Formats: sequence, C-alpha cells, structure tokens
Amino acid sequence: MPEETDQSCVFCQVVSGDMPSKKVYEDDLTIAFEDIRPEAPVHVLLISREHLESLNDATHSDEQLLGHLLRTAAKVANQLGIAEEGFRTVINTGPNGGQTVPHLHLHILGGRFMKWPPG
Repeated sequence: MPEETDQSCVFCQVVSGDMPSKKVYEDDLTIAFEDIRPEAPVHVLLISREHLESLNDATHSDEQLLGHLLRTAAKVANQLGIAEEGFRTVINTGPNGGQTVPHLHLHILGGRFMKWPPG
C-alpha cells in the first residue's frame, strides 16, 4: 500500500521521520510512540502510516486497517507489560470528542487503574 501523507499533519511528519518521536513499535501499516503529554504511566499513541483524518472519514475500504489498529493496540499493550492488568484504548473523534490532531490515532493507556467515566 503506498503511503499517503499530509505534510501539514504532525502525525504524517512522524511517519516521514521529519518529527522526532520515541517509537515503541512499527510495522508496514502503523507506528506506536510515546505521547508527549502522558495521562497515565504508560501512554502510547498508535497511528496509521496512511493519513486518515478521523474515524468519521473511514470507509468500507478502511475496515482492514481499523481491525489492524485494534489488534496492534493489544500487541503493543502486551509488549509494554500492561495487558495482563488491563489497559484502555481511546479513539477521540472530532472537536467535542477531544480530537486535537486530525489524523486517526488510538491512545493506549495503562499502568494504573482507569476510572469511569473517563471525561
């Protein structure tokens, strides 16, 4: 799959290597890296290499990527040692959903008890 990126997007700059990040995992479709403003002892962002602005912009052709993101989140949680005790995955969508970067991404949070409701 060719990488489609938007170089005005900070996460596309992470994909291209123009923006430094502390990567913890990468494969052909995704990159996971430490959040610069962590909300938990472990807080990693998982992004797709291809630019997709939000979950609202996903189409039928993105279903394989969406499934890969979720399976990869579990893989990263296991790699980081938070899977056994539990972790939270969050996808913020749109301004009222808390999305601040217009590039689909998952937050993987763990290392402490997660309260409910979250926000």
